[in-house]
Amino acid sequence: MELGAINTLEILRETDHGIYLIDAEDNEVLLPNRYVPTAFKIWDKIDVFVYLDNEERLVASTDIPYIKKGEFALLRCNQVTDFGAFLDWGLVKELFCPFKEQAFPLKPGGWYLVHCYLDEKTERLVASSKTNRFLDNKVLTVEQFEEVDLIVSHPSDIGWNVIVNKIHTGLVYKDNVFKDISVGDQLKGVVKKIRPGNKLDITLEKIGYRNIEPNAERVLQELEDNSGYINLTDKSNPDAIKQQLQMSKKSFKKAVGSLYKNRQIEIKPDGIYLL
Repeated sequence: MELGAINTLEILRETDHGIYLIDAEDNEVLLPNRYVPTAFKIWDKIDVFVYLDNEERLVASTDIPYIKKGEFALLRCNQVTDFGAFLDWGLVKELFCPFKEQAFPLKPGGWYLVHCYLDEKTERLVASSKTNRFLDNKVLTVEQFEEVDLIVSHPSDIGWNVIVNKIHTGLVYKDNVFKDISVGDQLKGVVKKIRPGNKLDITLEKIGYRNIEPNAERVLQELEDNSGYINLTDKSNPDAIKQQLQMSKKSFKKAVGSLYKNRQIEIKPDGIYLL
């Protein structure tokens, strides 16, 4: 039975307080009445999240929290006490974030990117907004041009820091950002370059010829949504292209070239027309 994770357990017996579940090693946990299914049989299997209740007792829930052990998520701070901050993670008991685990003071009502981990001293699930300490680029598990999962971490002077595959840190430069993004956003990206020290440069666009097809589809969709015409050409301002299509001028020209070659569009001095 794993604390902070989804466990598939068997129904052992029913009591006044709920039903007891059991794992393969005969460990038991209570599923309170509020989570008990309307119809069940003894030895039925059920998926539950296991954590500690307010009295530090092992308890199960059929509610799936916004964050599980080993994950990152953007959570709302509900309250701050003399002990630390308490975050809403979708369960009755709030997730505790000690002061020592706060990159900067958390405030009630604020939203913060945190990592959930098991504190070995207290054996409790806790949150930390010091997310970088749970990431490591010493041994990379990604390669150049590989598509990766991203979580937007925090801005910098030159772009956005991102969490790569929940393992590594990476950077998306400002000139590679063609849409509004915010802390906590989950995106797809591509490893554009691996710099000395295993620093990862990430782009939100697919690289080379692989980005022509989706960008061409984006241009086609824009044409269809605007009665077969858009007032953009290869001489348009890059900012105008970015605002209307969320792509760079270079990617736009590649996409338009592909569509023109396939005879799907006509290019005129005043814009592009759908054929």
